[in-house]
Amino acid sequence: MTDKALLSTGIIGTLLTALCCFTPLLVMLLTGIGLSVVVNYLDLVLLPVLAIFVGMTLYALWRRKRREETTI
Repeated sequence: MTDKALLSTGIIGTLLTALCCFTPLLVMLLTGIGLSVVVNYLDLVLLPVLAIFVGMTLYALWRRKRREETTI
């Protein structure tokens, strides 16, 4: 995966996960379609996914910086 693709995936994933994690958007959606039982488990899924996407973003930034330092 290229640095640009990795960085964009990390940023988009972080934003979407943060939106679902810190707003009641996902809770309302799940309740509206009749899956309110799943709401209790959202934190068990969303917080690790958020950590993975933030880590992916940081790794892409580190990789980009390292590549720029070696080409100079």
